[in-house]
Amino acid sequence: MSRLHITKTPKCYVGGAFIRSESARVAELHDASGAFFANIPQCTRKDLRNAVEAAAKAGPGWAKRTAFNRGQILYRLAEMMEARGVELAEAIALGGSSKADASREVAASIERVVYYAGWTDKYEQILGSVNPVASAHFNFTVTEPMGIIGIIAPDDAPLLALLSLILPTITSGNSVVAVASTTQPYPSILLGEMLATSDLPGGVVNLLTGQRSEMLPTFATHEHLRALSGAVNAAERQELRLGAAESVKRVRLLKAEEPIDWFADKMQGVEEIRALIEFKTTWHPIGA
Repeated sequence: MSRLHITKTPKCYVGGAFIRSESARVAELHDASGAFFANIPQCTRKDLRNAVEAAAKAGPGWAKRTAFNRGQILYRLAEMMEARGVELAEAIALGGSSKADASREVAASIERVVYYAGWTDKYEQILGSVNPVASAHFNFTVTEPMGIIGIIAPDDAPLLALLSLILPTITSGNSVVAVASTTQPYPSILLGEMLATSDLPGGVVNLLTGQRSEMLPTFATHEHLRALSGAVNAAERQELRLGAAESVKRVRLLKAEEPIDWFADKMQGVEEIRALIEFKTTWHPIGA
């Protein structure tokens, strides 16, 4: 007997829960052949503000976790992705990538997660320092997370680029509100499902889908977002920088109109972590 095919209802991952947009709007997602695949939530500024609230609640607890524990949780995410690698590759292939290219992107994404899992207990030794000073003080510098970081992912390499932006941010204890690729949002839907089973506290990473042009003004001006990171075009960069100047945000934006090799070694490393942390220097008096 034939049975009715159950079409998946994709949901965004916000605050540790799976949500539809408060607007109830969706956009049809089609596969490479043009056939209907699923309805993708179209998130709004209200959804973004709700995600920032979730990140604000989860951020302090995440920042207080030991570096070793954060590394364990990131490695657990890699395990989840490895187990569902074929499904992730199929999600990337929806956008027209070949199976080989999609599989290569999944493999690189998993390796990137493992890479940053190894950095959680090492970046402090490299970026922190003991500073020689010409006075009777012991002077040292330590790193601190900034807080909530806004992430704007590009349309190309929808999984690898998104993770390349998120991972160095949460490695140091920040929390994230990210808007996924507009044209290829489905990999972020699956990523949210894996984050939910990775032991990552709900609200540390919040993933939104939809038209980023509707959310960029709020990304730029929301005062609880302490920095913006992503790959955007020239007009979007100008909009984000103007809004960020008013709310005093750090801005780290790549040029989406230029080719970006997300597979390259330069797209990962301790400098990516350094870009979104703060430094605190302490002067401790010594001697008489």
